[in-house]
Amino acid sequence: MENDHKQNAADSILTHIRYTQHLALTDNKHLFDNPKWQQRFWRIVFSTCSGGKQYFMIGSDDDMTSSTNASFTKEEAATDPSTGKPYFWTNSANCDTGGDGTVSKDIFLTKKFGITAITASGGCTAKHIGFDNTGRPHSGFTSSTSPNYANIITSVCTFTFTLSDNDTFAITIQPETGYAQIVGQDDS
Repeated sequence: MENDHKQNAADSILTHIRYTQHLALTDNKHLFDNPKWQQRFWRIVFSTCSGGKQYFMIGSDDDMTSSTNASFTKEEAATDPSTGKPYFWTNSANCDTGGDGTVSKDIFLTKKFGITAITASGGCTAKHIGFDNTGRPHSGFTSSTSPNYANIITSVCTFTFTLSDNDTFAITIQPETGYAQIVGQDDS
């Protein structure tokens, strides 16, 4: 049976987006006495390592300090349930080899799947998306200082992934529900 690298990549990334939403639904990050509480939303962040390789992270800025390139620290990162290692990396570090052994290897999208570029469009203009405690998607919330839900997405968010052979696939996230699916695969 032939390995479908593109489908494996799409399925893996979709699973991680849904895992991020699951964390938001089960771990209420609201602190109504702090105007920066929206910075605590669970989020998935797509970024570029030194050398131009692509990776992702999942986490929450619990202390609301925006302390790294993705606004959360390694200690605030979600844990890969299969390895117990965090979904975390820094964009200034090289990820050609698939990490340093202290983080989940699943995050290194170029090494694992040959993904060379990621673009965000529609309701998400940044390469990250977060979810509130009801699963609604938000974009641009990482520096929010007003608890007003101004960053809830109101149109479909699309992340497009380019593979090393220039083939692409896209994942959409619906406004309000946060339902994520692979474009062209309604049953995904």
